[in-house]
Amino acid sequence: MNNNHKYKNINSKQINYKIEELLEISNNRYKVTVQVANRAKRRKYEDIDIIDDNSNKPIIRAILEMVDEINQPEIISD
Repeated sequence: MNNNHKYKNINSKQINYKIEELLEISNNRYKVTVQVANRAKRRKYEDIDIIDDNSNKPIIRAILEMVDEINQPEIISD
C-alpha cells in the first residue's frame, strides 16, 4: 500500500493528535524524537518528489507511520 495516498487527507488537528498519541505511548520521549528525526531524514533522501503538502513532509509521514506501526503491529510483521 502506498502511504502517500493513505495520509493524503489528514489535517493539522489530526497530525497534532497523532504526535500526542506517539509521545504518550513512548517510554522515552528523547528516543522517540530521535527515531522520528532519523526516519524523516531517510524519507527526505528517498522521496525525491516531495510536494509542499503537509501529509508529504518527511517529518509528518514519519510520525504518522510510527503511530500506525505501534497501533497496528501487523504492519511490521509482513
